[in-house]
Amino acid sequence: MVLVLCIGDLHIPHRATDLPAKFKQLLVPGKIHHSLCPGNICTKEIHDYLKTVCADMHVTKGDFDEDGSYPEDKVLKIGDFRIGMVHGHQIVPSGSKERLAFLARQMDVDILVTGHTHEFKADCIEGRLLINPGSATGAFNSLHDKVVPSFVLMDITGKKATLYVYEMKDSEMAVTKIEHPDPSLES
Repeated sequence: MVLVLCIGDLHIPHRATDLPAKFKQLLVPGKIHHSLCPGNICTKEIHDYLKTVCADMHVTKGDFDEDGSYPEDKVLKIGDFRIGMVHGHQIVPSGSKERLAFLARQMDVDILVTGHTHEFKADCIEGRLLINPGSATGAFNSLHDKVVPSFVLMDITGKKATLYVYEMKDSEMAVTKIEHPDPSLES
């Protein structure tokens, strides 16, 4: 079992002041093996905080990140999966499943983690899992002013990835479990 945190679009301090307290209680050091952030961490302070949660942190550059050294995209191997990351502001139209599936094929990855839309989404296209963990802080974007704060904790065991989606709904935390491969995700 390998635990992978997928978290992004925090936009602290520009659009949000902090992570929800209930999220911070869950995100403790020593539990998570890898952290994937598809961008918009925004500041070094938030980068450093996330690094305390998990030292093995991988970040791609979002359109609001101050650190210009983050790569535009990244591919890594975790367990039996090739995982790709990109922020998503490069995808037109924004969040398009077809464009994301094309990018996953182009990057030759089993799982693609993106951000930018600030909405949690998980789809399986052509056997490839597309994950957008949403905005961990619920930061607004140009399309939505009421964003549900969310992140994903992915449990990778062999050829199976189980997603635990954490969302803050009406000040209460909700957790949804999604298994991949799962034919109901296939579109």
